[in-house]
Amino acid sequence: MYIGVDVGGTNIIAGLVSIEGNIIFKKSCPTLPSRGFDTVVKDIVKVIKNVINQAPNVEEVLGIGIGVPGVADKRTGIVINCVNLGWANVPLGKTLENEFKKPVYIDNDASVAALAEFENGALKGTQNSILITLGTGVGGGFIINGKLYGGTNNIGSEIGHMVIGKNFYNCNCGKNGCFETFSSATALIKYTRKLMEETNENTALRDYIGDNLDKLDAKIIFDCAKAGDKLALSSVNRLIDYLVIGITNLINLLDPEVIALGGGVSKAGDYLLELIENKISDKILFKDLDYSKIILAEHGNDAGIIGSAMLCKHS
Repeated sequence: MYIGVDVGGTNIIAGLVSIEGNIIFKKSCPTLPSRGFDTVVKDIVKVIKNVINQAPNVEEVLGIGIGVPGVADKRTGIVINCVNLGWANVPLGKTLENEFKKPVYIDNDASVAALAEFENGALKGTQNSILITLGTGVGGGFIINGKLYGGTNNIGSEIGHMVIGKNFYNCNCGKNGCFETFSSATALIKYTRKLMEETNENTALRDYIGDNLDKLDAKIIFDCAKAGDKLALSSVNRLIDYLVIGITNLINLLDPEVIALGGGVSKAGDYLLELIENKISDKILFKDLDYSKIILAEHGNDAGIIGSAMLCKHS
């Protein structure tokens, strides 16, 4: 058995996970990152202890895996940069190893989600595949030659910061035109809000939110688009146009067998896949060859726990 811990900006979720990648027990607590690393890590320790006590035999727990929304040095266990948590060069791995006397493995949250899908989800059985997470931002995880790929400095899957166009606002990283400023839930909301502020066009969106644009969310926009609302469709089609550009770039670069889509935007389900399929065939470079199968990820919110635990198995 392993312990998997998903450390997010909102919640810390830990799980006891079987070697096969099945969650046996899980527990969570609020992150409250403004309290600082030392206080947050005490809560990480508490939630791990709560979970580890559910194991029939603590000695059967072979390691602890951690997923963080940032960059970690897998060799030293240092979280180099984690903007959402306000962490920079913090010794998370060593702190937990000293506490639990078990090996600790740390990686980016999107990468561990890819590992979860590879172990027993949408990417199972592949040798070369990609998970794209479409949420607040755009994240990615690569499986190359049957192994999780991170690159020389473990930042090799930061696909959200590929520059794919010129946008009306800058990314949080400081650049203009990043993938995630076009195809994330945040990007969809920002663009829809822009359209609603600039036009008096009738839209079903106002039936949901009235004049309070702060109530906009990706689900409402997709629901209205499905119903044929012109303004919502315009926003969704823009997201799809750039999502197809990003996916095509990845196909041309890595030629994966499968690309799985996760994150909040993927909850649009088959509607999302249909919109992608309608546009991607025109963008593919080698049109006479089969290109990557594009499907939905399977593990949802549990991907971070399962994938983090699987770091113990694959490291």
